[in-house]
Amino acid sequence: MSDLSLTGSAEKSQVWARLRDFAWNSAIVRKILVLALLALVWELSARYSGKPILFPTFTATMAALWEALTAENLLLASWASLSVLLKGYVIAILLAFVIVSLAVVSRFVRELLQTLISMFNPLPAIALLPLAMLWFGLGEKSLLVVLVHAVLWPFALATLTGFESVPETQRLVGRNYGLCGPSYVFRILIPAALPSILYGMKIAWAFAWRTLIAAELVFGVSSSSGGLGWFIFRNRNELFTDKVFAGLAMVIIIGLLVEGIIFRIVENITVRRWGMQR
Repeated sequence: MSDLSLTGSAEKSQVWARLRDFAWNSAIVRKILVLALLALVWELSARYSGKPILFPTFTATMAALWEALTAENLLLASWASLSVLLKGYVIAILLAFVIVSLAVVSRFVRELLQTLISMFNPLPAIALLPLAMLWFGLGEKSLLVVLVHAVLWPFALATLTGFESVPETQRLVGRNYGLCGPSYVFRILIPAALPSILYGMKIAWAFAWRTLIAAELVFGVSSSSGGLGWFIFRNRNELFTDKVFAGLAMVIIIGLLVEGIIFRIVENITVRRWGMQR
C-alpha cells in the first residue's frame, strides 16, 4: 500500500513539474501572467485614488468595453480605422521596397534615400496634418498621406540596413548564379535580410497605428463612420472616462493581437524556422 502511495505521489509531482515547466517556457502563459499583474495593479491603483471620473478601475473599463462592443459599434469603428491603416501601410511598404531595391543598384539613389531618411524620419507624421488637410481636405486621402509618411522612412531605413548587412559571400553566390535586378533582390537580399525587414515592419506598424489614432483625434472621422480615435475623442468630450479607457484598451488589444499572432506566425514560418532568429 505504501508503495502505491509513493508511486501516486511521484506521478503527481511529475505532473506538477511538467505543468510548471510548460508555464515557465510558454511565452503565451508568461504574457498572460504579465497582463494579469498589470490589470491587478491598475485595479488597486484606481481603487486607491478613488476618482473614477479621472481614473476608472480595470473592471469598470472592461464593462465599458463590453458595452461599447455590443451596443455602440466599437468593432465597426475599429475596422474603419484598420481599413485605412492597412491601405497606407501596404502602399508605404511597397513604395519602400521599390526605393530600397533601386538604392541597392545605384549609388545616387542610395545617397538620395539616406538623405531623405535623415530629413523625414525625425519629422513626426502628425506634423504633416495641416498640409495634408490643406492639400487633400478632410478625409481618407489626408490620412493616407500621414500614414505613408509614418511607415515609409523607418521601414526603408530598416530594410536598407538589412540589405547592407548581407554577407559578401551570399552576394557573390547570387552573382555567380547570374542573378541581377529583381531576381537578385528577391532571391538573395530579401531572404538574408528578412530579420531586419520584419523588425522594420513591426516598428512601422506601431508608428502607423499611433499616428492614425492621433490623426483621427484631429480629423474626426476616417471614412463614412467614425474611427477608433474619434470614438475616444467623442467620449472624452462627454466625460465618459471609462469609455475613453475602453477605446485605449481596444487600441492596445489590437496591437497585442497583431504583434503576438500575425507577426509571430510570420517569424515562426520564416526566420525562426530557418535558424536566423531565436
